[in-house]
Amino acid sequence: MKNTALAIALKLSQALAFSLMYAAIKLAGAVPIGQVVFFRGFFALLPLFVWACFTVGPRAAIRTDRPLVHVVRSAAGVAAMFTNFTALSLLPLVSVTAFGFMQPIFAVVLAAFMLGERAGPWRWAAVTIGFAGVMLMIEPHGGLASLVSLRLSAGVFYALAFTVLSAFIVVWIRQMSATERSEAIVFYFMTACSLAGLMVMAFDHVALSWRQIALLIACGIFGGMGQVLMTYSYRYGEPSLLAPFDYTAMVWAMGLGWFVLGEHPEAMVLLGAGVVIASGLLIAWREYRHKVELPNEQMT
Repeated sequence: MKNTALAIALKLSQALAFSLMYAAIKLAGAVPIGQVVFFRGFFALLPLFVWACFTVGPRAAIRTDRPLVHVVRSAAGVAAMFTNFTALSLLPLVSVTAFGFMQPIFAVVLAAFMLGERAGPWRWAAVTIGFAGVMLMIEPHGGLASLVSLRLSAGVFYALAFTVLSAFIVVWIRQMSATERSEAIVFYFMTACSLAGLMVMAFDHVALSWRQIALLIACGIFGGMGQVLMTYSYRYGEPSLLAPFDYTAMVWAMGLGWFVLGEHPEAMVLLGAGVVIASGLLIAWREYRHKVELPNEQMT
């Protein structure tokens, strides 16, 4: 059942929830990444199960007949989470958010290779524009020379690695969603994150203050809420319709970065983010046009 207003409200809430998750991690201070991943994964299960109790039920939420596809998705997801949180520890919140906007652009490239999807000239133009935006965003971190020489700053390297991994996950989930419930996908991913975080914590952990514990629990809850909201936004609205609302995360990131974290974004990063957003909107527009044109062609 489509409900455009509800879908947009859920999507906007998702962008806020993920931004609050990032801010909580930043406010927690110097915490080893393994501990952050554990809290993020374990406490994200709480909103998932609360939601499942009111919808499909906990048993249905974890049922699967294809465990191996969850293994691949979870492995890529764990790697993406580690790289994402490492980038967050090295870069301002706005920069990490801006690099994340490259996900749909990388997804076009990966879908062409993995799924054999045809990308027309408009989409490839959007990919080219998106990479131009990346060039602008990395300018404060070494610029084009650092990319050509493969000597990117650690923060930029991890941010780009996260974006490529998350694009792979998007393409992989497209194949999973035909048989797997969204709740099951989230459950096994969060469980894998919890276990991976615990294993890393065995070798690298610090004693946490009560304030840090509270912030990391909040990180997990906000992250879990964000994933539930994202999942159900696509139940009520088309991805091409909702894609532009992902970019409201930049507004939240700038506000939280400026007023809560004391971070001041660099002009080049904001300019590059604007270019990347434009390319992402172009991809969303082409997807919408394709869906509109296809039924018309089938009627003729």
